[in-house]
Amino acid sequence: MTADANPPTGVHASASAAEHPHQPGGHPTLRTIAGAGIWLSLIPSIAAGFGHMLGSGWGAFALAFGPLIGFALLFIWASYAGTTPGIKHDGTFFDVFKGRKAAGILLGVAITGFYVVLYWFPRHLGFVDWGQPAGGVIALLEPLSQALRGTHADQWFLYGFMYTVAVLVMGVRMFYRYRHNRYHLLRTASVMFFQLGFAFLLPALLIAFSQPEFYFTYFWPLKPEYLFPGKISELTSKAGGVGLFMIGWGIIASFVLTPILTWRFGKRWYCSWVCGCGGLAETAGDPFRQLSSKKMAAWKFERWSIHLTLVSVVVVTAMLWINNTTEGAILGGASATANKIYGFVVVSMLSGVVGVGFYPLMGSRVWCRFFCPMAAILGIIQRFFSRFRITTNGGQCMSCGNCSTYCEMGIDVRAYAMRGENIVRASCVGCGVCAAVCPRGVLKLENGSTHKDRFDGAAHPLKDLLGSLKKPG
Repeated sequence: MTADANPPTGVHASASAAEHPHQPGGHPTLRTIAGAGIWLSLIPSIAAGFGHMLGSGWGAFALAFGPLIGFALLFIWASYAGTTPGIKHDGTFFDVFKGRKAAGILLGVAITGFYVVLYWFPRHLGFVDWGQPAGGVIALLEPLSQALRGTHADQWFLYGFMYTVAVLVMGVRMFYRYRHNRYHLLRTASVMFFQLGFAFLLPALLIAFSQPEFYFTYFWPLKPEYLFPGKISELTSKAGGVGLFMIGWGIIASFVLTPILTWRFGKRWYCSWVCGCGGLAETAGDPFRQLSSKKMAAWKFERWSIHLTLVSVVVVTAMLWINNTTEGAILGGASATANKIYGFVVVSMLSGVVGVGFYPLMGSRVWCRFFCPMAAILGIIQRFFSRFRITTNGGQCMSCGNCSTYCEMGIDVRAYAMRGENIVRASCVGCGVCAAVCPRGVLKLENGSTHKDRFDGAAHPLKDLLGSLKKPG
């Protein structure tokens, strides 16, 4: 029997989408009710934002977030329950939120606006001062903050809570959507685990035990201050042996574990399995992955922007250490100024406001693709030294374009597949969606026995790296 006579579920789903482009699947009526419930559930939080508190303590917390989470989970269940396993793209580009239509643009504006308020106008969220009880939306999280950290809630605790809830709830969606694919189930469980355990609970518990807040899954240069002299002095002076462990972990993670794991598994071990930025992109950002630009201009911009960001953080780190060593004799206040500029432009604007706020406009990996310095380092190692590759079987490719359409990093996967070439692009995060949406099994994520057989010239990575610096391509 031929492959076309007995198609995998992905092919069946595509045919269904063609016949019923607006079919919601699951339980449409219940899905509509749940969707309305999500919007109505925002009312308590919005009311709190305008100073109209509906009680306090755990009761207010449950009223503000319980129905919202409940209706979101109901919406997910109603969308996928009873449907045939397999990735479905029914009506993706007709959807008001996922097709870069007016509703999606408004959603992007709303998320961007929230980030602007969070970073620069937190008093509008109820923040008063550090160590002081907050009002507004932040006050809703006071009981949880006291229980976990033993201190008052602030805007960063609010953000961490919302970020974690988004990853967990949309992670449930990923479990339903990719329930037929073991790879996606495992990597979704991984990002949910690291976000909840290492990016939310552990830092809170460290504060509760009077230790410095520390994120063990973020390394330099993504978390640049972990190698800044001021942070190292703070950790050694205030945390003693624990601080020394944190410093040692940061150094080992950045300069030992990262090269070794990337050589073995490619950048996917971090970007698609551990990183909080990638975790949000792979869960909450999944509905918008098809919006990434596949144009050559975007690729050219990506190669310049991401490496310029890496150069910037290296320069800032070096300036701070020079200034610290010479006690300001050489650079004076220039290093502090450079650090402030980098913090405003890269850490706040690009990673926060643009990186998440632009999901409904430019796809889920804007930050990871164009600006993340950690991704730049991982990409260099992956491109020239790693054993990871996505192999292609060009003879089976029917040029449907699903792989390119749903590549969140904007890679024209189809072009590689049709030529029968391995995909070893520095930007590839190894999410595996291209292989999952392929109806013919053309693509396969692999860790080869060596890096030398991935492409012509791969046996001489240093020569190839130097050649790419002279003539980027």
